[in-house]
Amino acid sequence: MAQENGQGQVAPESAPQGTAPAGQGNPGDGGFEEPVRVNHTVRNVIIAVVVVALVLVGVLVGYHVYSNSKSSAAKGSAQNPVKIGVVGATDPQWPLFKKKAEAAGIHVKIVDFQDYTSENPALDSGDLDLNEFQHLLYLANYNVKNNKDLQPIGGTAVYPLGLYSDKVKSVSAIAKGSTIAIPNDETNQARAIGVLQSAGLVTLKSDWTAFTTPADIDTSKSKVVVTALKAEQVANSLSDPKVEAGVINNDYVADANLKPTDAIYQDDATTKSARPYINVFVARKADVNNPTYLKLVKIFQSKDVLAALQKNSGGTAAFANQYSAKQLQGFLSDIEKDAKAAGD
Repeated sequence: MAQENGQGQVAPESAPQGTAPAGQGNPGDGGFEEPVRVNHTVRNVIIAVVVVALVLVGVLVGYHVYSNSKSSAAKGSAQNPVKIGVVGATDPQWPLFKKKAEAAGIHVKIVDFQDYTSENPALDSGDLDLNEFQHLLYLANYNVKNNKDLQPIGGTAVYPLGLYSDKVKSVSAIAKGSTIAIPNDETNQARAIGVLQSAGLVTLKSDWTAFTTPADIDTSKSKVVVTALKAEQVANSLSDPKVEAGVINNDYVADANLKPTDAIYQDDATTKSARPYINVFVARKADVNNPTYLKLVKIFQSKDVLAALQKNSGGTAAFANQYSAKQLQGFLSDIEKDAKAAGD
């Protein structure tokens, strides 16, 4: 049993002779008992996971707070600019437009796209507030094919399609029975026929639409014979003695050593056949009366911005700023009806 030592303290009982204190082996018994080692790997992994989770939660909360503060800011403010999708953000009209918009108290972000396929889906999904890159026919085809309802809220310009000739100097000089070449691609073919109709060279069996084909021409009542070629071949066809004139896409006018001003006839923004080709600002249907967006259209339609657009077009643009949003929406509705009929 325990005994007091000489200092009044209780001394531990001595171990029985021949045994070692706990935790030690007896000499000569073949070894010592190893201390127990605790494995903390699972604990450390759990701690690391918890720390990472807490960091992620902090980031998400911060982003959520930032997003809410941004979305709660007024549309058109510096914190929440109006995002407009375009092709060619460096074209001179856009920096000038942006400067004028901000001077009027509306901040805009011009979002540049490299092709024509992404802007409408981006607008429909809310990634954009507006876009300006397309004409009404393109918009109508998009809406009909995708069951969407994007709407125009303002016109910018029509880029005329011209009739050219190296044999005659005017439409009146074209002889009856002459051959006129037109591009055979779906969009420009219909438009070229419209150009010839408005020039008094062909008569149609029924009303012209953006989906009219050569089969719709009443050959017995028309002054000329129409032949459809690949767009890039029409310019070269002017050197053919059998071809009196040709409707040439703007992209290929230079191939015939011509300038847009050399056209003997061209459509413009006031003719019915040019309406599908009016380039427009487009919004979601819910935003067609948004005062900020409508104000931006007016800013773009200002004299100096349109002058910059005209310079960039090489003098070929015919302005289409005379139409109201409601009129443009009516044109779109008509084109969509024609598109649906053509698809039946």
